[in-house]
Amino acid sequence: MLHWRCMESRTDGEVRDDTRFFGHPRGLATLFFTEMWERFSYYGMRAILILYMVAPVSTGGLGFSVAKGGAVYGFYTAMVYLLGLPGGWVADRITGQQKAVLYGGVLISAGEFCLAAPGMAMFYLGLVFLMMGTGLLKPNVSTIVGQLYPANDVRRDSGFSIFYMGINVGALISPLICGYIGERVNWRMGFGVAGIGMLAGLIQYMLSGKYLGKAGLHPTSTGDPAEDRRQKRHGLLAGLGALAALATVVTLSQAGIVAITAETISDALGWFLLVISAAVFAWLILGRGWSPVERKRAVATLVIFMASAIFWGAYEQAGSSLNLFAERNTNRMLLGWEFPASWFQFVQPVFVIALAPVFAWLWIALRRKEPSIPTKFSFGLLLGGLAFVILIPAAGGKLVSPWWLTGTYFLQTLGELCLSPVGLSAMTKLAPARVGGFMMGVWFLSVSIGDWAAGKAASFYESMPLTQLFGTVAGLSLAAVVLLALMIRPTVRWMAGVK
Repeated sequence: MLHWRCMESRTDGEVRDDTRFFGHPRGLATLFFTEMWERFSYYGMRAILILYMVAPVSTGGLGFSVAKGGAVYGFYTAMVYLLGLPGGWVADRITGQQKAVLYGGVLISAGEFCLAAPGMAMFYLGLVFLMMGTGLLKPNVSTIVGQLYPANDVRRDSGFSIFYMGINVGALISPLICGYIGERVNWRMGFGVAGIGMLAGLIQYMLSGKYLGKAGLHPTSTGDPAEDRRQKRHGLLAGLGALAALATVVTLSQAGIVAITAETISDALGWFLLVISAAVFAWLILGRGWSPVERKRAVATLVIFMASAIFWGAYEQAGSSLNLFAERNTNRMLLGWEFPASWFQFVQPVFVIALAPVFAWLWIALRRKEPSIPTKFSFGLLLGGLAFVILIPAAGGKLVSPWWLTGTYFLQTLGELCLSPVGLSAMTKLAPARVGGFMMGVWFLSVSIGDWAAGKAASFYESMPLTQLFGTVAGLSLAAVVLLALMIRPTVRWMAGVK
């Protein structure tokens, strides 16, 4: 059977013994650059998405209200990560992670080029392709990173921190390029440049895929062929059911039978996210076929999941409410020239690139004194809450110095480095091997909830005083810190030996 790579794969042992990429397997470089270009695409379009939607039609924008723009933004970014759940399942049971990454990249490229085309239909089609493509690529590329290392390899957390730098190299470059072209030249052209970036990532991935060896090459099995067939059949039926439900909603809306707005769709998604999260963890904790250790680790994963959702609800406002704050409430004059508001989106990646090696070194240097995973999450939430605390005095209505947003992004980045790469690594450790891709999708489900909340916050930007909006975000984050701190010891016990 033909494989998508034209070059022979190295053996699994050769990959795992490889230390050619800064002491890590060479395959980490393949995934580093794949994720770098995918994030170039994602953050390039995200930097201008809400600004494009609320910009007047006369300037090439869509002319949406802020409430509608926030709802669409929240729906899109939430679905991008929500679809990581079926994306992980498809890789686990049908394609394997390596092919899922390839197919996802193709869909992402198509989505960006649809956004670059004129017409409202192409805009929404582009968002759909981007949701589906990111749902396939994002969880599975992270899963392959974990599979490059033996189970107890001490390099794993450090490897994820290096991989996380790849994310932020792409996130650093893209707002400067896509943001400038989108705001100052042509909005749709900015999306086209993002699509070209994803194509570059695909070419790199196909040329260097041989270094991944067997990591993520084949789908996993439950060990029971009949059960495998049953799960595939149920997955197909679920997919067809989702498409049928979507077609029904669109038909009813077009016929005028049901009044559907972006806001009602977004609100419905919020409830759906809560329901699907409850269903997933009920299955992981109470379902059949799990060992006692796996059930305990599922409870620990639930604690991490809730902390992650709250953190991302604050952090992801960088692309929504804080992006609007940069455009409308921040003095952006530099040497007599007003730089694009989207350029603030590169501030966080600058801090990550500068500090990620420090954190990667720190976790290894601490060794036995290294904080536990829930302790690191507590630090992340604390810093994320303080990031909005310091912004409250600047939310008085007049133009403020760019240093206010810069300080907010600095604290958010410190919190991100305590939480995000650690969370990615923790999911690969806590997940049962037979559902590794799915569990990475569970991690991104928490990000999905956070993204939805970030979009919801942006929808209140004009209807709620900014001091109240930012104060509410800060209060929720700090309250979560207290609760998580009380849960540290039991969570460590539920992790059942995972360090």
